[in-house]
Amino acid sequence: MTAKLNTLFRLILAFVVISLFGYHIYLDISLVALIGLILFLDAVDGYVARKLNQTSDFGALFDIIGDRIVECIFWVYFAVVGLIPFWIPVIVIARGFFTDGLRSAAFAQGKTAFGENTMMSSKWTRALTSSRISRSIYGIAKAVAFIYLGGVIAFKNSGIHPELVVGLELAGVILSVVTVAMCLIRGLPVLVDGWKYVKE
Repeated sequence: MTAKLNTLFRLILAFVVISLFGYHIYLDISLVALIGLILFLDAVDGYVARKLNQTSDFGALFDIIGDRIVECIFWVYFAVVGLIPFWIPVIVIARGFFTDGLRSAAFAQGKTAFGENTMMSSKWTRALTSSRISRSIYGIAKAVAFIYLGGVIAFKNSGIHPELVVGLELAGVILSVVTVAMCLIRGLPVLVDGWKYVKE
């Protein structure tokens, strides 16, 4: 499977997951596993592109777009079903528009978000946005938050120990806030290094 098809497959799977939650407990458990698969496929996109020698500026941009859509789908869904406050997806979406707008301005001037021709001009901004450590930590935080929130839906729909639901939901909000804080921290360097492309 090519990297672009992998990204497209993840997008389709994300829509399938949110459309099927809540029908049956066993289906919900399977959907939680699918969330894990979607996020795992996100982690292997770049590896597949490099392994098959399919790296390109468009591929990197498409991967970012795919990541952003999948992330927003899950944040909005979990807010709509009442597991997290609505301000969480609002912040993530606003941050995404802002950083992607700056990346577009840089892209128009021949710069990419990551890679050798990156728009990030200093070591600390590259470390926060594009280093493997930063991307891995944020990816793991998102995976834990989304899988956990999906698990809470499955637990609630099972009807087992309803007295535990409030505590489980609170833990989900805390996980989500930590993840969104990381999202904002990783977006800050894009604002710092990207602003010059807008001014130009």
